[in-house]
Order: sequence, then C-alpha cells, then structure tokens
Amino acid sequence: MKLIMIMLVLFLTGSTSVAQNSIVGKWKTIDDETNKPKSIVEIFERNGKFYGKITKLFRALKEEQDPVCDKCSSEDERYMKKIIGMEILKDMMRSGSDYTEGTILDPQNGKIYSCKIWLEGSNLKLRGYWGPFYRTQTWLPGQ
Repeated sequence: MKLIMIMLVLFLTGSTSVAQNSIVGKWKTIDDETNKPKSIVEIFERNGKFYGKITKLFRALKEEQDPVCDKCSSEDERYMKKIIGMEILKDMMRSGSDYTEGTILDPQNGKIYSCKIWLEGSNLKLRGYWGPFYRTQTWLPGQ
C-alpha cells in the first residue's frame, strides 16, 4: 500500500511539472511600443506540432474591432481573413525545452517570421527571426 501511495505521489508530481513546462494554453501578447495588451493567443497541439490562434484582440473603440489581414500576402490563405480566429503560429516542434522550426505571422505587417519559443518562469518568450534580424517578445499567461 505504501508503495502504491509513493508511486501515485510521484506520478501526480510528474504530471504537474509537465503541465507547467508546456506552452499549451492562452497567452496575452503585449505591444512592443505601448506596452499594453494586444491580443490573446491560444496555443494548442495538433499531430505532434504546436499552433496558435488569436482568440481576442484588445482594440481602442475607434479601431476596427474585427479586422481582416489586409497586409498578408495575397498568396497566403490568411489574406483578407478575420484576424480573430486566425492561426498565426504554425508547425512549432518541441526541441528539448524550446519549440522551434515553425513560423509566426504578424498580421499588422503581413510578414511571416521563423520563430523559437521557450518558457521563462511563468512567461512565454517568443523570438521571431527575419534573416539575421530578430525581435523577442514576452507573452504573459492569458485569461
């Protein structure tokens, strides 16, 4: 009986630490310039890869509340589609404690970047690369 209890505790502790090391969930993105919340992105796993879609936008009253991606390339399937519900993060694969080899779309400028994601404490770090240049954002646990 004692052995079963110890195994149960170890199993539950292990599953908790796995959940804490996952990027799966909702994340609040922060605008680089204003430092204000920009959107909520929900990251999920599908067929062993990770994807993220925008589930909410934080917009000023004078802004379009449900905009389309008019800056996306006309060759991209997301061109002129609604940003809310759009998959912006695609094909991320876990590599140790990082997630790599996928892409992220910035709907504001229509550019697609290769990216890398990792957890830092309870926050998510996302680095988008465009050639030798990159930009790193911190996403906060979402709602």
